[in-house]
Amino acid sequence: MSNRIDARFRRLAEERRAGLVTFVTAGDPNPAESRRILADLPRAGADVIELGMPFSDPMADGPAIQKSSLRALKAGQTLAETLAMVAEFRSGDDATPIVLMGYYNPIFSYGVDRFLEDATGAGVDGLIVVDLPPEADSELCLPARACGIDFIRLATPTTDDRRLPSVLRNASGFLYYVSITGITGTRVGESDVVAGALARIRAHTTLPIAVGFGIRSPEQASRIAETADAVVVGSALVGAVEQAPGNAAAAVSELVEELKAGVLSARGGARGGRA
Repeated sequence: MSNRIDARFRRLAEERRAGLVTFVTAGDPNPAESRRILADLPRAGADVIELGMPFSDPMADGPAIQKSSLRALKAGQTLAETLAMVAEFRSGDDATPIVLMGYYNPIFSYGVDRFLEDATGAGVDGLIVVDLPPEADSELCLPARACGIDFIRLATPTTDDRRLPSVLRNASGFLYYVSITGITGTRVGESDVVAGALARIRAHTTLPIAVGFGIRSPEQASRIAETADAVVVGSALVGAVEQAPGNAAAAVSELVEELKAGVLSARGGARGGRA
């Protein structure tokens, strides 16, 4: 399987700009509209797509993403249908990386071996599983990497220099830096504080670093894009789905276009600023 994540970040580096990583929940607000949202994201400006695997107890997520999971589950979304969505997307787009994001319970219930086989076949490029620490790498991280699927780790402001090597040890694809402590979608980290944190982390890894949690506006995206390799936006997008469930694809695309313009307006871009 070709490594779409590496290829995408190489292209971003060549273009000397930060990328835009978009998060939406599979099946939200319903399976048909969710497929339209997913298909439209690259055209709107998404460089990497994080696709949430709905779960009934998303403990690390704020109210917006929690509600999106519940809407998707109520509409009948399953993990098998999420993988089928990826496969359908791949029939028309073989370049945009897709990272499945969520919790271990649905994967464990599905069966790890079966999940990895089906995810590989569907065209999944990476996984973010927020409740599996590095001490549990044998559960999913190492088997996923053996299948060619990147395992993306999260680092936070509390991940100190003693903990960071463990977090990075088997990480691949990119590192997701959570700019605040707490749940998703509540506030955004100050850009100068984030810049200092990224400088510290880059002393330990050459992986690209995507920064998320709380980014809602083009202005916020622009500030983060000055030092990050990519900007992650999620709660704002699922909030757009909630506000316009009958026209969610158009609402999400419009917001993604605005956020992409903010990312592209960063002074010199992430790579340009560090060259």
